[in-house]
Amino acid sequence: MHILIVEDDRTIASGLQYSLEQEQFRTTLCQNVADATLMIEQQLHTIDLCLFDLSLPDGSGYDLCRLVKQQQDIPVIFLTAFDDEVNVVMGLDMGADDYITKPFRVRELVSRIHSVLRRYNKNARSPLLTIGPVEINTQDAKVKKNGDEILLTALEYRLLLIFGRHTGQVLSRAQLLDQIWDVGGEFVNDNTLTVYIKRLREKLEDDPQHPMLITTVRGIGYKVGR
Repeated sequence: MHILIVEDDRTIASGLQYSLEQEQFRTTLCQNVADATLMIEQQLHTIDLCLFDLSLPDGSGYDLCRLVKQQQDIPVIFLTAFDDEVNVVMGLDMGADDYITKPFRVRELVSRIHSVLRRYNKNARSPLLTIGPVEINTQDAKVKKNGDEILLTALEYRLLLIFGRHTGQVLSRAQLLDQIWDVGGEFVNDNTLTVYIKRLREKLEDDPQHPMLITTVRGIGYKVGR
């Protein structure tokens, strides 16, 4: 597995590179947006995952994330010193798959990396997505819970599919709206999203008033699975 690290703090960068290589990852290190952009434009097909610092001397990790996601669907994890909702939500809206706040333990980062890679590998090879007892068969667009079929509308199914493909990841409301906008000609706004989340919970949760499958991350959005 080849990881692109973009971090301008030399001490953090060298520690990251050493630790990840000890975990048998191959790494490429860039310390600014210009070098990282060149790497992405020329060698993105060789990269399996990106670690982007948000604050860089000549730009932002947001710009690099957008550039990566425009070209290829590979995981991006943000390294941020800003433990506040605005930066987290912006990163998720850009398509980031996870974030970790500095200072962090290397073991925690490695665990996050493995988790994200497992999600991508699982989704790439299997038509079945699972959220606890809920199974989504993407080939025939059927949803079952404990073996019993659950009937969903087109928009409910699309929303669940997004969750199923991002289990363990926090998704902001804006990120969800962007992916389900005008599905089947239906107008989707923030209030509509709230209604559809409620409907999904009523159909899928054992206790919709105390959801365990689709949980709310206050001030940010929703999370499905661990």
